[in-house]
Amino acid sequence: MGFNCGIVGLPNVGKSTLFNALTATAAAQAANYPFCTIEPNVGRVAVPDPRLGVLAAIGKSQKIVPTSLEFVDIAGLVRGASKGEGLGNQFLANIREVDAIIHVLRCFEDGDVTHVEGSVDPIRDAETVETELMLADLDGLEKRILAAQKKARGGDRESIAQVAVMEPLIEALREGRPARSAIPPGQEEAVRRLQLLTSKPVLYVCNVEEASAATGNAHSARVADLAAKEGARVVVVSAAIEAEVSQLPEEERGEFLEGLGLHDSGLDRVIRAGYGLLGLITYFTVGPKETRAWTIVKGTRAPQAAAVIHNDFERGFIACETTAYDDYVACRGEAGAREAGKLRIEGKDYVVQDGDVLLFRFNV
Repeated sequence: MGFNCGIVGLPNVGKSTLFNALTATAAAQAANYPFCTIEPNVGRVAVPDPRLGVLAAIGKSQKIVPTSLEFVDIAGLVRGASKGEGLGNQFLANIREVDAIIHVLRCFEDGDVTHVEGSVDPIRDAETVETELMLADLDGLEKRILAAQKKARGGDRESIAQVAVMEPLIEALREGRPARSAIPPGQEEAVRRLQLLTSKPVLYVCNVEEASAATGNAHSARVADLAAKEGARVVVVSAAIEAEVSQLPEEERGEFLEGLGLHDSGLDRVIRAGYGLLGLITYFTVGPKETRAWTIVKGTRAPQAAAVIHNDFERGFIACETTAYDDYVACRGEAGAREAGKLRIEGKDYVVQDGDVLLFRFNV
């Protein structure tokens, strides 16, 4: 499994059009009126990685299994969503477990597509949605901390620890700052378990008109400035173009994109930005049955990387045979890498690198 992203934004900014294009499905109804998405939509897509085909050819694998990326699209949020306005707030629970938030912003002018605020202003829209997410987080935390404080007064150690984590988060949210700005040092995992919407990293997706797909426009430039200040990532896409690309045969997509001055699809750019945002890397396993990609967080040690395949691999970990991707390709596989001295036996402290081809030795 790769990672999953919740897609948020105001109505009519292109969320569902983008979701349809990214997942190459028509699962989300795209229409020019607010709240056309009335149920959360989940789409899973394969993460494109050209290294897989190269490895599979060398390993003579019967099939290729890429890692995947999951998108969760919810109804558009509006001002007052945290108080029950619109429909989006009903579905916020569906994105509490995601790894990152994709915030789709309308960065195109089109008189035929209505805007709930009456004008195009992506910075205002970003603040509107972020405010609603913060209010939802604050409401949840204020309810949870009351019970924790009561137990803490009785000396319950776990509750005392919970209160210490929640108090600075509540203070930040009351001041209009997202939870991610006030995570106590060393408490990242404790905050993650709280499933706060504003504790998650943000990827801004600027939906521009077709003519600006390759260069962006004045609206997307403003969003880029905002992202730089927040430490967020930004990707410029044209949902209309992505919708066209998703309908083309695979072999025609490259030529179509090149004709528009684009070197890759919006999906590829979203994935790269998401991987960078979350600090993710990929390692591979290669065999006659399959060549498979596995996603882990950068800095993961070998036993924990093995657990992505199966928990038993971590529990009974002995060592892993490791070959860097470039060495594996240059030596034409495991046997050649071993003969050339490029295949290494690594132990429990080895930090897996992006592109490593691994074979785990374990005993349960």
